[in-house]
Amino acid sequence: METYHAGSRTVQDRAGVRELADHVGQIIGQGIKPVAAAFLELQPLLILGAADPATGKVWASPLTGTPGFVRATGPHQISITGGPRTADPLTPALAEARDLPVGTIALDPRTRRRMRVDGQLRRTERGLVLEAERVFANCPKYIQRRESYETVADREPAQPRRNTELTPTQAEFIAAADTFFLATVHEHGADASHRGGNPGFVQPTSPHELTWPDYTGNAMFLSLGNLLADPRAGLLFLDWTTGTALQLTGEARTEFGADGERRVRFTLTEVVESAAAIPLRWSAPEYSPANPDLGR
Repeated sequence: METYHAGSRTVQDRAGVRELADHVGQIIGQGIKPVAAAFLELQPLLILGAADPATGKVWASPLTGTPGFVRATGPHQISITGGPRTADPLTPALAEARDLPVGTIALDPRTRRRMRVDGQLRRTERGLVLEAERVFANCPKYIQRRESYETVADREPAQPRRNTELTPTQAEFIAAADTFFLATVHEHGADASHRGGNPGFVQPTSPHELTWPDYTGNAMFLSLGNLLADPRAGLLFLDWTTGTALQLTGEARTEFGADGERRVRFTLTEVVESAAAIPLRWSAPEYSPANPDLGR
């Protein structure tokens, strides 16, 4: 697989960072190194992004378990015990998964580290197996530190609330968020990435739309490149203290300002709110020193 497809190259060229992207892109590997395997086995949370083949909708979903539920079982293979909760919008697709393109990200708020693994997913009797095609770590930029977590008794939550627009309470929740996860797709695969900033960096502009700034990152433009090639996207917002998950699916497009700034505008087609979707309860955040000041 090529490091970058035409969508990412177009955004890199527009930002004038193609040479830097070629240098940074060397971090992307096909194998799971021991340090990556050790990191994955310590995590209680994995975010998975994919398009449901039946509906075409792209979703980002949280998977949780006792550390070790995600583990490398070979240099190119990851085993995931279990799967998403029954009512998760990606559950039907994962139940029938046979070489389903997915993107995953494991993020550890305690250390501000993250690991991304993209590849092909299949269902097994014990859970899920991911054949890794792209494995790489990102810098800690824009990750809020959360020192610790506790696990409450896991239970199947009540039926989620589904709608085609944001309620005022959901809009307030998004406007107060310091973190969300973004799932995108392209012709040959999928990707899941992290977005972070000070509360208020994501702004709902209507019941059907929200927007956020694209902060300076690693210059690869994997997510924005995917969106240029295919605007479908899925967003996941988590309440780190209650376990509530807010999942949005729709389309996103990047707006390029004359001053070089970029802003992503997302239009939703469906929103799924699940109370107590995950059993993890994290401590209060210490905001990343890299977060831009929203007052400027």
